[in-house]
Amino acid sequence: MITKQVEQPGVFATGPKNDAYAQYFIGQSYNNALVIPGKDVSVPVGNVTFEPGCRNNWHIHHNGSQILLVTGGEGWYQEAGKPAQRLQPGDVVIAHDGIKHWHGATKDSWFSHLAITTGDSEWLEPVTDKEYSALS
Repeated sequence: MITKQVEQPGVFATGPKNDAYAQYFIGQSYNNALVIPGKDVSVPVGNVTFEPGCRNNWHIHHNGSQILLVTGGEGWYQEAGKPAQRLQPGDVVIAHDGIKHWHGATKDSWFSHLAITTGDSEWLEPVTDKEYSALS
């Protein structure tokens, strides 16, 4: 049996497979919950890691937003109707309330970011292979 080596492209541990959200991703992602909401904190923070070529579906955050702090590898962020932005460690992205967007790894690189998310996420259609393959 051949097993795939899981990389740790950022400073935080990769974490387990992101099975809870697998239906909203193309490819394999991993999630290390760094801050779990409880009585003292209401905002979750997760280290999300994407294998090369992995991306999440288009989605919208309602009644809140999402901050992405890129910690490792190379990835993409795209808002509907705008060109995709190539992301590298140190980049910061804010997905504002109501903005349709997606994010994920480049074809050739693992990618990790911290996701700080408020409000509710509405998951939409996948990013098609045609849309993704057009990125360079």
